[in-house]
Amino acid sequence: MPFYENGDVRIHYEDTGTGFPLLLIAGGGLNSVLSNIVERSPFNAIEEFGAEYRCITMDLRNANGGQSSGPLAIDRPWDAYTDDHLGLMDHLGIDQFMVMGFCIAGPFIWNLIERAPERITAAVLAQPVGFDPENPDFFYEANMSGWGPDLVARRPEITMPMVEAFLSSMFRSDPDFVFTVTRDFVRACETPILVLPDDTPPHPYAAAMESALLAPNAQVSLFPWKQPPDRIPVAVRHIRSFLRAYRPETDA
Repeated sequence: MPFYENGDVRIHYEDTGTGFPLLLIAGGGLNSVLSNIVERSPFNAIEEFGAEYRCITMDLRNANGGQSSGPLAIDRPWDAYTDDHLGLMDHLGIDQFMVMGFCIAGPFIWNLIERAPERITAAVLAQPVGFDPENPDFFYEANMSGWGPDLVARRPEITMPMVEAFLSSMFRSDPDFVFTVTRDFVRACETPILVLPDDTPPHPYAAAMESALLAPNAQVSLFPWKQPPDRIPVAVRHIRSFLRAYRPETDA
């Protein structure tokens, strides 16, 4: 599989299929790796959409179990990851694209739309991460135990105090809503959005539904959509019709 390099950042990615580009962002929190799209997602997005779209997936920078690496951008953590997403698409010569992602992809997708609204033609947010005021330190604590120690063990130049500063900047500096954008931004966002809410500690229902209710061009999947399992194909059909509706006509 190929790599995209930009200075001291090295991103491992996969580019499969043909058609209009679809950036797929795997779940798994800061351990998001491209294999999770196939192995850990509620459905295999490449299998479902690879015959119709050019599917681009990548290992998140510094994800344990992945092959992407780069510095800890303590002062701008969310934007550093978005730099990687947009940089990869630039590297591949892709201007406009759709994006679909799971879990941690929710804040990334909102940040992509804010940073490059003219490039994102539509977005699907499945079981997105959001801030829960009743469990405000969930992501900080989960990554301090489930991401940071393994990263430090394999990257001796990174220390736990650096990890703590990075995670504090990411999840504690101004925690609210979907982490990366404000309610006012979502309220004014014209990008078509499809939200598939979940209701678990990492994927709070309230934040997902609030974003869907605020965004003027948002749709919402049935809920619950993962249980029982026979509901998943219904959700996939909704995603398929949504993407087709907002795919540029020149590529239809």
